[in-house]
Amino acid sequence: MQTITTDELRKRMDAGEQPNLLDVREDYERADFNIGGRHVPIGKLQSMQLDDIEDWKNDEIIIYCRSGNRSGIAANMLEMLGYKNVKNLVGGMLDWQKK
Repeated sequence: MQTITTDELRKRMDAGEQPNLLDVREDYERADFNIGGRHVPIGKLQSMQLDDIEDWKNDEIIIYCRSGNRSGIAANMLEMLGYKNVKNLVGGMLDWQKK
């Protein structure tokens, strides 16, 4: 699994880049704080409801959650399903908010 740090992602976003972000947290977590992107809770991904991200199959996808654990699981799952360029945001929103 590929990873990306919060510092790397922040630099890219500050430079005007708009990467494909996938937030796999629950609704209440996203309502509290998010950095954008599509929202597909991990339970929906695990039940194979991938319609929301099917158009990203060959694109870079940066997945995030609260701490990086659920997003790591989601990244592995998407790779097994043939997604080509999936990255886990190390440290998730906890790290993002610290910096």
